[in-house]
Amino acid sequence: MIDRSELTPAQVYDEYLGPTIADPWTQVVLGHAALRSAERVLDVASGTGSVARQAAARVGRSGKVVAVDINEDMLAVGSKLALPAQAARIDWRQGDAARLDMADRSFDVVLCQQGLQFFRDRSAAAREMRRVLVERGRAVISVWQSLEQHPLYAALFEATARQLGASVSDLDLSFSLPDSETLRELLVSAGFSEVETVPHTLTVRLPEPERFVQLTTTGAATSIPAFARLDEGARKRLVEAIGDDLRAVTRGFSEDGFLVFPMHSNIAVARVK
Repeated sequence: MIDRSELTPAQVYDEYLGPTIADPWTQVVLGHAALRSAERVLDVASGTGSVARQAAARVGRSGKVVAVDINEDMLAVGSKLALPAQAARIDWRQGDAARLDMADRSFDVVLCQQGLQFFRDRSAAAREMRRVLVERGRAVISVWQSLEQHPLYAALFEATARQLGASVSDLDLSFSLPDSETLRELLVSAGFSEVETVPHTLTVRLPEPERFVQLTTTGAATSIPAFARLDEGARKRLVEAIGDDLRAVTRGFSEDGFLVFPMHSNIAVARVK
């Protein structure tokens, strides 16, 4: 078994959640984006760059990809990963989605995978996405559906809330924008002239079920404040306590050495006329 004791939260996220969740969902998002050669793409809340790298391969060397994230550690990990052959160069930038340091009408496509729900000012971020798009440009944005539709994560957050003496609502930011109509209205209010939302489900397979709590909690420290505030010792004690609580639950999702369960997302395709 790989020793991950020295890995940072950003490295754990990229190693464990990147190939199992981010990469498969990136293919879904890019399917809706229908990228073309030489297009200019902005990836907002890029994290370690799953969307940016796959987009760079699709637009090719004549295209342009800018990856923006507020977390410098995530960008540092992503920028060290290899790009596919013939891919566009990626410009990695630390920045706030609500105040993009980009010129008006400078991108053909804006992508945002599982980022919008984390932004403090979602409306400002949506307006910024609209501002940087050219006429007839498009944005593709994915957000998770409700926590109730993800029972394994619901059990994880409930156990964590008990251990921290917190509310589940303090922890479930990933699932905090579940309603497709709310998502659509947010984008229409930001100035997009045509918005379509589409539900999508993928079954994911996470390796090492016995380490799900440890690795998911460590990865969550990149984006969930209640986790990020814990020091290493406190996080280790929390993981051990949650693991005891969730042992029976995770067994129910185990299959041939993997945790196997569906994840549900709403994907918005928003266009500028």
